[in-house]
Amino acid sequence: MTVTAGEVSGRVDAAVEVGRALVDTVTRAVRGKDAEVRLAVVALLAGGHLLVEDLPGTGKTLLAKSLATAIGGAFGRVQCTPDLLPSDITGTSVYSPADGSWTFRPGPLFANVVVVDEINRASPRTQAALLEPMEERQVTVDGTTYRLPDPFFCVATQNPYGQIGTFPLPESQLDRFAAVVSMGLPDREAEREILTGRGGTEVFGALGPVSTPAVVADSVDAVRHVFVAPAVVDYVLDLAAATRRHPDITVGVSPRASVGLLHNARAHAVVSGRAHVTPDDVQAVAAASFAHRVAVGGAVDTSSARHIITDLVAAISVPRPSGR
Repeated sequence: MTVTAGEVSGRVDAAVEVGRALVDTVTRAVRGKDAEVRLAVVALLAGGHLLVEDLPGTGKTLLAKSLATAIGGAFGRVQCTPDLLPSDITGTSVYSPADGSWTFRPGPLFANVVVVDEINRASPRTQAALLEPMEERQVTVDGTTYRLPDPFFCVATQNPYGQIGTFPLPESQLDRFAAVVSMGLPDREAEREILTGRGGTEVFGALGPVSTPAVVADSVDAVRHVFVAPAVVDYVLDLAAATRRHPDITVGVSPRASVGLLHNARAHAVVSGRAHVTPDDVQAVAAASFAHRVAVGGAVDTSSARHIITDLVAAISVPRPSGR
């Protein structure tokens, strides 16, 4: 079935409205973190997942729950511990003695927005159980494959590196995340709004859906049709190449990371109210898209990587505007 340019344009315009509504709704509860909320919505509309690095109490779970409420979808949560088993998150088959049948009981992954809290406290075996659902939107249990809801958006939180009882995330796991962000502490006025009930959990209780999972899923598909000029594609290639020759980066980004940056730039354009990507979109999401996908000094260090990539963005020539 052929899709006309007008139909594509209409779907992208609808995605713009969805992105704007999601950001406006979530920022009512998550105060003082507009940039982080935008990146979360970008990761969602890019069809990816979000890794949040920060200490407890900075609004990570509130961000995920607010997104789930805004899209009118189901919310799931996994609290990772060293003894967590893969079946605890994917689900398990339960035997019924009455008729000798087996019934699959879904785990918490069967939701539209899932928080995997303290992901690096889970064992490598349990972390590996997340690879299939994050990449293929499905889980396989006892040889049977079960599809996850659409959209399926994972928000994983990670403790700072070096804390006792943590397991480092393998590169294959990190690569499943579209973006990595650090929530950080709110400024004084945002914290005042939280304390006085104009933000935070008190406002969350009054939030309602501004979309539906089906509409959000269609928006995710529409984002892939956002126009990208050849010069902007070259700009993405320049940034990727720069990570591969930087003296402090021992492992640069892969082609899949370059694709991820382009997806995020498209989603950022939509969240910004446009149906085409500009270099500003690429710059806005470059650090969040690449910081967890490079190695600095032989190890993943998102804080150092973020600074290096920000410097690369500032140093690389930006393509000049041209007619479309």
